Amino acid sequence: MARSASRVADRDLRRFLADSTPVLAGGRAILLQIADPVVGAGVRRHSDFARRPQQRLAHTLMFVYAVVIGTDEDAATAAGFVHRAHRPVAGADDLDRQLWVAATLYDSARLAHELFGSPVSEARAADVLRAYAPIGTALRVPAAQWPGSVEAFDAFWERSLAGLEVTDDARGVVRDLLHPRFAPLWVRAAMPLVRIVTVGMLPAAVREQYGFPWGAGEERRFRRAVRGVRAVRSVVPGWVLRLPGPLLLRAMRRAALDRPAVR
Repeated sequence: MARSASRVADRDLRRFLADSTPVLAGGRAILLQIADPVVGAGVRRHSDFARRPQQRLAHTLMFVYAVVIGTDEDAATAAGFVHRAHRPVAGADDLDRQLWVAATLYDSARLAHELFGSPVSEARAADVLRAYAPIGTALRVPAAQWPGSVEAFDAFWERSLAGLEVTDDARGVVRDLLHPRFAPLWVRAAMPLVRIVTVGMLPAAVREQYGFPWGAGEERRFRRAVRGVRAVRSVVPGWVLRLPGPLLLRAMRRAALDRPAVR
């Protein structure tokens, strides 16, 4: 049976959404998510960042690509995997928490493009916000709860940041995420860059709650890292930047054949 078309009809927008630059903000999104105490507790008790940090990131990216640029079948499959994973997690289906998780993915993607690519216009930011709305509904958040404009999103974001509380659960996850003891050598070799970029992208108040040291020296290293990543990204062909999405979707479709999604 032929697979249906992508959920995003606009070709230029679809290419923008498929760009893998937001991968650079994946750690930031996770740290913001677990700064919600309920999310942090659930992740700490039911996740395995210590042994498989790269797999956890891949699963998150797989979900985002499936819902944002994949087909309706892809989105349903990804949502099924997520709902299955959430079943044993207390509070995982709380709508406010799921909305926050979805919001961190949009905000982190927007910031990644701003830092490492090109400024995101107001019109493009609005298009991406609408394209990310299905992430919320895939997490069972009513469509009406997703902010209807960038201004509404920014207001929601500021209110949500003010209510975050970094707990020992979150700090434990961060130790496993940013200092993976059992990860492959190539992952551990990349961690100094990952750490400075991840911590540098956090809102200052959240960074302070985590207890990350941050002064003039750390700020200089962060800015150097951003310039370096921008320089590398500027010479990488666009098709290479868009390659992770199709590869992850293909992997998800193979996995679904062995373990069908539960809706």
